[in-house]
Amino acid sequence: MEKTLAEQGNASKRNLLMFVLPSLLGVLLFMTPVSYNGDLTIMIAVLAKSLQAALADTLPMIVTVLICVSAVLSLLVTVFKPMAVLKNSFLNTLFNISPVWLISRLLGAVFVLLVYSQVGPEILYSGDTGGLVLNDLLPVLFAVFIFAGLLLPLLLDFGLLEFVGTLLTGIMRPIFRLPGRSAVDCMASWLGDGSVGILLTSKQYEGLHYTQREAAVIGTTFSAVSITFSLVVLAQVKLEYLFLQFYLAVCLAGIVAAIVVPRLPPLCWKKDTFINGETRPADYEVTPAGYSRLSHGYALALARASKVHSLGQVARTGIHNALDMLLGVLPVVMAFGTLALVIAETTPLFSWLGVPFVPLLEWLQIPEAAAASQTIVVGFADMFIPAILATSIESDMTRFVIAALSVTQLIYMSEVGALLLGSKIPVNVLELFVIFLLRTLVTLPVIALVAHWVF
Repeated sequence: MEKTLAEQGNASKRNLLMFVLPSLLGVLLFMTPVSYNGDLTIMIAVLAKSLQAALADTLPMIVTVLICVSAVLSLLVTVFKPMAVLKNSFLNTLFNISPVWLISRLLGAVFVLLVYSQVGPEILYSGDTGGLVLNDLLPVLFAVFIFAGLLLPLLLDFGLLEFVGTLLTGIMRPIFRLPGRSAVDCMASWLGDGSVGILLTSKQYEGLHYTQREAAVIGTTFSAVSITFSLVVLAQVKLEYLFLQFYLAVCLAGIVAAIVVPRLPPLCWKKDTFINGETRPADYEVTPAGYSRLSHGYALALARASKVHSLGQVARTGIHNALDMLLGVLPVVMAFGTLALVIAETTPLFSWLGVPFVPLLEWLQIPEAAAASQTIVVGFADMFIPAILATSIESDMTRFVIAALSVTQLIYMSEVGALLLGSKIPVNVLELFVIFLLRTLVTLPVIALVAHWVF
């Protein structure tokens, strides 16, 4: 009996260390603000920027090769279905894909080859379209995916989400109708990078922690724009001195949108079932008798940590995460990001779509409403385009509103939208556009209210 008690004590101590140490490291890497080159960011972003700097000249070529390899292997596996791949669950999931995703990867490969070689129509490889995606966006995503993918198990696999989720259920569930653990996705995005939040959400959805509705809501609502990029947008419209007021507007509008938009179609129409079709148990978030919320979260965290049997197991999970994003998402970002930017540059489509917003802007008493309306819908192609177009607008208030709106709209196809489409999160292009418009309609009055207070 004494030996059994000793073994239990050792197991309990081992589980405590397995919960605390990796989780603290995960919080340090993903959620602790650090100052780097004068910017507020997180360690994962610092590591990614360091890798980017080290491989600066070769990253476009590396990304091009990865996208082409992904397209060729996906074509071969999807068409010929070799048994060696089909028997491997990871490779089968990665390369044996539906016709829609196969076409997306093939289109991404064609675009990346043309842009890298600078052949074909100039509008395709221009620095404002495909050149922007390949040379500016994809290298950033490559570096983020490497480190975030490899190190994400620190947040996912050692009990942190179980602990935090149990503590915050009382806030997240009644206000946002989401599990408490979704607060971690939000923090990782807010302090670091929206792509990290989407990666985290996708893995949680695949791991049967989020239902279809929850994954779609979190991916389109809580993959927030980082503080650093918000400052870049504000600098573009020459209003850096108003950063506190600007970020107040962004946070207020973001909270209102997070409460309202998920209660509207298409997000409210999503099924509350997991990726495998099962429903969440009724007592999933109920604190058992004899437990406080804190002690229950602690017990769940230790139980999760006990399932980690070796660091090799964790390393394999990290490598799978990184490969999944590099080979599965980069081609989709190249395809949809390039298409969206080409449409924005060569057609008046987004300007036409902005015309109905003129009466709303005038009602909200925003100066230069006609000029401002042309920037509203173009944000669906890329978040930074509205700020670029706004530089020609004289009114400080209008530039303030455009900058804040471009950040809170959140869904833009050159990155976040394409990342969502490339992930397992259950949303399509049409749904993303509708969510984009709903977020615009909900956040614009809030931002205008703050703008009138500031100016």
